[in-house]
Amino acid sequence: MDRKHYTTSQFAQKAAVTARTLRFYDKVGLLSPSEYTEAGHRLYSDEDLWSLQQILALKFLGFSLEEIKVCLQKNPEHLQEALVIQKAMLREKRSQLDAVLRAIEKAEELLKRNQRDWESILIDVIQVMHMEQDKAWVKKYLTEEQQQKLAEISQKSYSPEAAQKLAVWGENWTEEDQQRASQQWDAVFAELRRLVAERKDPTSVEGQALAKQHSELIKQLTRGDADVEAGVKQWWKNYEELPLEEKPFPMYHSSKEEKAFLQKALAHYKLSNGMQCSQN
Repeated sequence: MDRKHYTTSQFAQKAAVTARTLRFYDKVGLLSPSEYTEAGHRLYSDEDLWSLQQILALKFLGFSLEEIKVCLQKNPEHLQEALVIQKAMLREKRSQLDAVLRAIEKAEELLKRNQRDWESILIDVIQVMHMEQDKAWVKKYLTEEQQQKLAEISQKSYSPEAAQKLAVWGENWTEEDQQRASQQWDAVFAELRRLVAERKDPTSVEGQALAKQHSELIKQLTRGDADVEAGVKQWWKNYEELPLEEKPFPMYHSSKEEKAFLQKALAHYKLSNGMQCSQN
């Protein structure tokens, strides 16, 4: 039985594309018709429909026409490799779009407050944009879900003024800075667990050494700024209220006993040194 053939207009209607698209694909060598009429008109088959569907699927996934041509000419292993690369590229694009959305939301919030003129808001957006671009290394340590959750917590915790200050301070924050800070906080929580497990007194020498270390890390983050300190305190409160499975840093989860120990240690340290300490 002869194969069924379709004219360009019939095939275009069947495939839900335009005749112009089919002519273009034929011109660039991506999809040529199975046969031609004596008058030179294109005739497409059902096999051509399957090839077209593959092309449209790859195009939907973001492949260029040249990349599609290579994928169709080579074996499935090559296609699998190409899909892995394409997935990574799309994730990067999604991350960039998320950064743009966050910048837009920040601009909208400032406009609603009518606190500053457009030029100032634009400067803020540019700062956010540069900060996002410069923090590509963050993806090595945090998944997109973790980054999104952290952004949500921060939005709830910091005032626009405090958020702006942190954004400016964070412009020069490097991967090495993050590694050092992570090691310091890991040491704080490890020591907190040890002291609680050994039933130490929060006002003991060891308890106060922990309180001092914790306070100095908070001071490094806040630089003594009252707005930022209030935001940090609220950040920890919001963070602790999250279910454990939603916390971006489950290793920083504290038991009730550990929270109580740290609060007492910090309160005693504050009284002994006449200073104001933020608590987690």
